[in-house]
Amino acid sequence: MTQVFDAIVVGAGQAGPTLAGRLVAAGMKVAIVERKLFGGTCVNTGCMPTKTLVASAYAAHLARRGADYGIALGGPVAIDMKKVKARADKVSTNARQNVETSLRSLDGLTVIQGHARFEGPDTIRVGDTFITAPRIFLNVGGRANIPDMPGVDAVQYLTNTSILQLDVVPRHLVVVGGSYIGLEFAQMYRRFGAEVTVVEKGPRLISREDEDVSEAIRDILTDEGLTVRTNATCIGFKPHADGVAVDVDCTSGDPVVVGSHVLLAVGRRPNTDDLGLDKAGVAVDARGNIIVDDTLATNVSGIWALGDCNGRGAFTHTAYNDYEIVAANLLEGASRRVSHRLPGYALYIDPPLGRVGMSETDARKTGRRLLISKRPMTRVGRAIEKDETKGFMKIVVDAESQKILGAAILGVNGDEAIHGILDMMNAGVDYPTLQWAVPIHPTVSELIPTILGDLKPVS
Repeated sequence: MTQVFDAIVVGAGQAGPTLAGRLVAAGMKVAIVERKLFGGTCVNTGCMPTKTLVASAYAAHLARRGADYGIALGGPVAIDMKKVKARADKVSTNARQNVETSLRSLDGLTVIQGHARFEGPDTIRVGDTFITAPRIFLNVGGRANIPDMPGVDAVQYLTNTSILQLDVVPRHLVVVGGSYIGLEFAQMYRRFGAEVTVVEKGPRLISREDEDVSEAIRDILTDEGLTVRTNATCIGFKPHADGVAVDVDCTSGDPVVVGSHVLLAVGRRPNTDDLGLDKAGVAVDARGNIIVDDTLATNVSGIWALGDCNGRGAFTHTAYNDYEIVAANLLEGASRRVSHRLPGYALYIDPPLGRVGMSETDARKTGRRLLISKRPMTRVGRAIEKDETKGFMKIVVDAESQKILGAAILGVNGDEAIHGILDMMNAGVDYPTLQWAVPIHPTVSELIPTILGDLKPVS
């Protein structure tokens, strides 16, 4: 027998539960299907546990620097990794339980646990249960990508998920992949006391960022004792008595790095290969992302895809915005679009990188006349007072329209300070409006009007 609903939500990640709640509030009979952990990547293996670990690593780093602030500590800083892990586990578990409890308490919502597979464009099978609805919303998330590198199947390796189960500090952690996820774990475990080597195939770290940002981040990491190996042209793996031998073949340095542990941080892939999408006729791209239009609708009428599985954003906040777009259009008669949102994100090393809009490199490619201003964090009072002066702030402006095109704040509180710029860009106002704001002293944000007052044309 097939159960009939007004809507089905597949996946209880960032977008799914909130959307299910809105649909129920609108009077619909709704089913939500989750095959494993409620809360998705953010709650279970992403933002919440990792940023909890980052906080513990920062505490260890600051304790080691106690003398710089006139604080005397007795003896070397000791890391109790079991307690560090337990703290992260508790944060994640509490959040997951809150999501599940909230969903199960909603009248009009049926929670089904199991693996959902399409039987047709409006029918899903979960074990022996069949459910159908005229509206189906896919929020199935993603997972770590395992690259087809020589020897990868012959060695033990960690992903961003399995590394969260470590309750010991690795002797030597080799991080393969010099981008956002890899760098956060690299600095974190260096601060926990591990020797850390970052191996990156490209010529520099986080290649999507401007070169000055990339180089500043490399300096921040190497200053803390991390080893960075870029131009790793032939990455491969072999078992070794001390762990794993990683072939690097860089232009300089040892051609092989031996680590006790290896973390593969080379991107993510969507959880779409086992949904039976072909039975529903839903199209995917070469990477497995579900193809959606600007309203997040798939090529099949009545099916939408939200979050990491649609390739239109790999962040918790973009997944939530996907929910906002779909709910507004479906329930409020709005015409919201993915293309309306500004790209903004952060890299949570310490100090963090806050980014919004275009990079300087991308802005130059447009051929527009540009105004750019850049200031080091050594000129920010808040950073000086905290003795955390690494990094810089940079803003890129369209000279003709006077609109801010993008900004980068690499420095203390950069992930928060960037929102002042993001908000002004979202409002569509010109930069003098922000320049004549009167920010609070002493903060990182107070330098933003000063930077805008020093904009200069670029050649």
